[in-house]
Amino acid sequence: MPHTSMAIGVDIGGTNLRAARISGTGEILERMAEKSAPDPELVLGRIVDMVRRLDTPEVTAIGVGVPGRVDARRGAVLSGGYVDLASVDLTERLEGMTGKPVAIDNDCNMALVAEMTLGAASGYENVVMFTIGTGIGGAVAQNRQILRGRATAGQLGHITVDMNGETCACGRRGCVETTSSGTALGRHIERAGLGPGISVDHLFDREAAGDGAARDILEAWAKPLRAAIDSAVAMFDPDLILLGGGLGRAARRALACAPALAPWYQCAVAPAGLGDDAGVIGAALQALKAKAATPSARRAVLVNGIPASGKSTVSRGIVDRVGWPLLSLDTVKNPFLEILGGADREFNRTLGRASYQAIWSIIAEAPAGSTFVVDAWFGFQPREVLEAHLLRAGVGQTVEIWCHAPGEALAERYRARLDQRPAGHPGAAYIPELIELAKRAEPLRRGPLLNVDTTKPIDFGAITAWLRSAMEG
Repeated sequence: MPHTSMAIGVDIGGTNLRAARISGTGEILERMAEKSAPDPELVLGRIVDMVRRLDTPEVTAIGVGVPGRVDARRGAVLSGGYVDLASVDLTERLEGMTGKPVAIDNDCNMALVAEMTLGAASGYENVVMFTIGTGIGGAVAQNRQILRGRATAGQLGHITVDMNGETCACGRRGCVETTSSGTALGRHIERAGLGPGISVDHLFDREAAGDGAARDILEAWAKPLRAAIDSAVAMFDPDLILLGGGLGRAARRALACAPALAPWYQCAVAPAGLGDDAGVIGAALQALKAKAATPSARRAVLVNGIPASGKSTVSRGIVDRVGWPLLSLDTVKNPFLEILGGADREFNRTLGRASYQAIWSIIAEAPAGSTFVVDAWFGFQPREVLEAHLLRAGVGQTVEIWCHAPGEALAERYRARLDQRPAGHPGAAYIPELIELAKRAEPLRRGPLLNVDTTKPIDFGAITAWLRSAMEG
């Protein structure tokens, strides 16, 4: 698929500045990096230079992940640590140079967006992320939405782990950033009398060989992080804790020196999957999403479910009540099957992909602000295909209605309509596969979600009320 939607993602760190041109599906097309610095004007100049070099006519938005406290709604940096950009108008400078909208947010929020879209948190609803680098960043997602509070929620590096600990850049004592960041690891190594060139991998090697000093360093680094993780689990009860940043994988490994003790607060802890690329990918995806979510953006009600799940009944019931146009995958595809004839299952799939693209092409041509009901089994293609179609079609908001029923009920429905469908659709031999699919199929969960058991009477009044509430919210 051609890269019709692109953005530039920028990730500002205490050690490195990274930028990349990213496709609408999260693919890195070109990347650059520079050294970071404590001087905000120097950092701004390097960012501007990288963005200028990466910019092309295909780029439609720019996203920037900034360390520290960021008000994403206002596009303002409130405060930072090693790199404090509160004194420079980053948004105005980049928008003025490129003429393109700029979205800024906390760098860890941006990384978590990428991990939930393409990385280790894909498919999870509630995720807490710590990024371990020069400092410690944090982000929280609830129901796949970044938790913001008044503006700057998620500053997990400032969870207190030692009331009498070292003074943090935030002005308080004993923040986990002062004990478990990359900078703190360097201090632990120095205090142990080891050389400044000792790497964390070398520490692991020495610890595995029985070196007590290396073990003590890793414990001093990991135990406060374990305490912060336990606090985050107590506060947010997530499905997953992610450790990202340049030292995320090392920190996850070091936690073996500080096992979880309190069973109330245990949660799966995993390394982030996208490594140092998470920040630039998330920044670009967030910029594209922000650009699409304008008052003139189109909206889509995704009526989702596997074959015979009752999607058509639900879709028609909705459009009869709200008047929005309905685009059904089978409605687009079936006339071609009837006219072309002789189709096997592989051709049916190919035609399905083409029909799917046609639906989003139709939506892209609709007036700004239009709302469509789209009836399809959205799991038949990779998630990134849908995301690319949504971006290209200018869809800024989706809500999902997940239609489902037990496998045997689906089989009975499918069997009853075999003689009503054109040649090319799978026949009776598909029924065992359909029953198995019913056991593992899942909704998209990319926005507000309503589950509808289609074996029960369908309350269309409740569905339409939910739709209007979800779209207004």
